[in-house]
Amino acid sequence: MSEIVIYGKPTCPHTKRALAAHPEARFVDVLASEANMEEMLKLSGGQRRIPVIVEDGHACVGFKRGS
Repeated sequence: MSEIVIYGKPTCPHTKRALAAHPEARFVDVLASEANMEEMLKLSGGQRRIPVIVEDGHACVGFKRGS
């Protein structure tokens, strides 16, 4: 099974839903450091929308499932 990484903010409702749907995911708080934010922006092609979900090297911006 591949690792899932979710970039977001702990207070974001979309990030919370993504984490609930993927409890095995590693969470990266983009507010915790500038490096985390830069990494998220690189993965998202510069988009400042969260969450950014990375699985198998593919980044998906946003989370709509379960809304």
